[in-house]
Amino acid sequence: MDGTTRKHSLQEFSRILFEQMRTVNSGIAKLALYEFRYGLENIYPIEGWESVRLMKTEDLERKVRSRDFFEAIQLKPREKERIVLDEMIVCLTRMLFVGLVQGTYSAEWVKQVFYFDIRGFYFLPRTQYFTESVVAHFGGKPFQSFTPRQKDLEPLQDLGYLDFQQANAEIDHAFFRAIQKIITVRGTPILITLAGPTAAGKTEITERLRAVFEQAGKKTTTIEMDNFLVDRDHRDDKPMGKETSHFALFKHSLLEILRGKQITIPRYDFIFATSSHDLDGNLKPGCVPIVIEPADIIFLEGNFPFQMIEIAELIGIMVVYLTDDPIRLKRKWKRDIDYRKKYEPTYFRNRFFKTQFLRAEEIYRPLMETCDLVVDTTGAALWVTPEIAAVLNAAANE
Repeated sequence: MDGTTRKHSLQEFSRILFEQMRTVNSGIAKLALYEFRYGLENIYPIEGWESVRLMKTEDLERKVRSRDFFEAIQLKPREKERIVLDEMIVCLTRMLFVGLVQGTYSAEWVKQVFYFDIRGFYFLPRTQYFTESVVAHFGGKPFQSFTPRQKDLEPLQDLGYLDFQQANAEIDHAFFRAIQKIITVRGTPILITLAGPTAAGKTEITERLRAVFEQAGKKTTTIEMDNFLVDRDHRDDKPMGKETSHFALFKHSLLEILRGKQITIPRYDFIFATSSHDLDGNLKPGCVPIVIEPADIIFLEGNFPFQMIEIAELIGIMVVYLTDDPIRLKRKWKRDIDYRKKYEPTYFRNRFFKTQFLRAEEIYRPLMETCDLVVDTTGAALWVTPEIAAVLNAAANE
């Protein structure tokens, strides 16, 4: 194949792919073809598109539902001292591109199993959060459903909080009303745990919920679970748990504040990864702890407490605030790359790809199987247990 023929072939490949990708992600329609080709150049295989071998759809689905696949993803693979996209991620994206052009993979199937991030210019598998066991836990269907306005956000390459908040207005309002009704029935002081994946909107919704209560004359406070971490040198990169936290002090603090008492908790230094307290729970010389006053509504930030029986039984309302991966990824591009400048962009792409499946399996689906409410902002649905549904229905009939 001479240079002219090869160039024509590449142009034809990209033209066909461009049209197919407009179906997979509506945001592609906002790109010019030459802009799409810019991104395609970074994923082009040295041996040419014809070198890409396709897997059967059922085999590919099985592969991206395997824990081993995600555990094998490297966060910082390098070429010439530069972090590059993990080879398995690259291969997946190339495979889907070629399959779309050849017609082996339909755009409908690709969109069902994967989503395409335009800014990262790569495909990621969709994470299934609402498994059969999760749905069964909530009685088989949502308690309330609204118009899923996050669909309007699909064409965006990144997403700021104001647009995100506006899309969630109905479901957030329903969530606020539900929490207020539950607290009216259960009384105060009450401990609320609001968990969920990164960039789901947990911090912002907690602040807004606190404002709602304070306007109603309730006193609120927040306990950050991360402040109970022990020094990083003693954690061995293990996740939050009894072995990596001041657990006895944590439980004692919750019991005391629920009795209406002031508490003094450790202060964790995130820069130096050290705690103000030693392993025995004693304040280190020269360190200053955090003093928290008693309140009517106590918000406990962090995913860990759900999974500990000793702590879960102290929590009055357990909530998972959920936003689907494609929307969270748009939020993280804007928040963590543009504003915080927290990550090197390619490391960020590898990290997000690797961790969503693993964290859903280890943390979020188990939380959803035990919590009281799930606020599904993407599906615009409020899921509650039959017990909570009875409380809400009774309150509505009064």
